[in-house]
Amino acid sequence: MKSKGIVLLTITTILLVTLSIMAALDFQYVFIFSLTTIGQIVLVIAVYHVLKDDYTTDKEFKEWYEDYPVNSEDNMR
Repeated sequence: MKSKGIVLLTITTILLVTLSIMAALDFQYVFIFSLTTIGQIVLVIAVYHVLKDDYTTDKEFKEWYEDYPVNSEDNMR
């Protein structure tokens, strides 16, 4: 994932948290509706950028997790 996707997701999160605070403080409906619409559009754009990102890895599912290797005897219980 490149920085553009992360930046868009951060902006979306901040926007929607601000929206929740504005709704709790009884701001005018037009502001809440506008931010909801803008937030949904930015979220769709962010998801699109994350999914279309040219990301490749050499990891495979059989390697499991980097911090919890399957073949390690320390992890056996």
